[in-house]
Amino acid sequence: MLTGIQPSGTLHIGNYFGSIKPSLEMCSTHSPSFLMIVGLHALTTIKDPTLLKKHIFDIAATYLACGMDPEKTILFEQSHISAHAELAWVLSCFSPMGLLERAHSFKDKKAKGIETSVGLFTYPILMAADILLYDIDMVPVGKDQKQHLEMTRDIAEKFNHTYQKNIFVLPQSIISESTGVVPGIDGQKMSKSYGNTIPLFGDEKEIKKRVMQIVTDSKGVEEAKDPNTCNVFAMCRLFLTEAELQDLEIFYTKGGMGYGHAKTILWESMQKTFAPMWEKKRELDQKPDFVQDVLKEGTKKANSIAQKKLEQVFLAVGLL
Repeated sequence: MLTGIQPSGTLHIGNYFGSIKPSLEMCSTHSPSFLMIVGLHALTTIKDPTLLKKHIFDIAATYLACGMDPEKTILFEQSHISAHAELAWVLSCFSPMGLLERAHSFKDKKAKGIETSVGLFTYPILMAADILLYDIDMVPVGKDQKQHLEMTRDIAEKFNHTYQKNIFVLPQSIISESTGVVPGIDGQKMSKSYGNTIPLFGDEKEIKKRVMQIVTDSKGVEEAKDPNTCNVFAMCRLFLTEAELQDLEIFYTKGGMGYGHAKTILWESMQKTFAPMWEKKRELDQKPDFVQDVLKEGTKKANSIAQKKLEQVFLAVGLL
């Protein structure tokens, strides 16, 4: 099992429910498991080296704070393993332009006016290299990344067919239907690109402030409200039990409760869920050498595996 997370901004609760939490749950039952910090992908959006280093450290500390066991899971930096970039070039020679042009993620970002680059356009190829280097069976992804997994399989199948060798394992995507897409404070998918996130870690006053900024309609306290169209209720699904959700739904449909009260319920449930992780993250921030040692050891292990796969590829194509 492998998953990657991009160090391109402050981690938010969408990252936690969409990637970190399901990944760590799978790590506990699948071996080997790889958690990859994809710094090369981050270059498509971030150009500040100091900030990039900080984000990489924060991601490593976050995985540890959320319960990752470095003895059982390989946590590593993609950018420290040259095989990723080398294999990406080889795979680009087997990737039709039409395949990349159909990528929903690229088209969506372009339509929203987000600055695009060749790196963003070829993002799925580097993602394919990230996965195929490690003979991965399963990749937990959000619904928006499912197409990229399908593209990885297409590229791998074309390569295997060209050389009549099963060089690459064809990975399967694992998607949580309940948390595949986490809504942001504006109702869109929570994303750093859209500026609609709620931070996973940081100053609690700032986190609460973002919760209170969740967009709602203009219905008054006494009016009945539709929980199925409410951004606050959608986020409550991530934290509340079924019984608690049913009670909250009754308040919505009969009226007499304002959105401010619903946001308070959401905030209190967030505190209950994340308080232990917040405390652990504060401890790790004071132990940077420990975090860096975990990263170095994991990167060393991953590099050993990646280089062997790259040799197989180079041998197949005639470069060795």
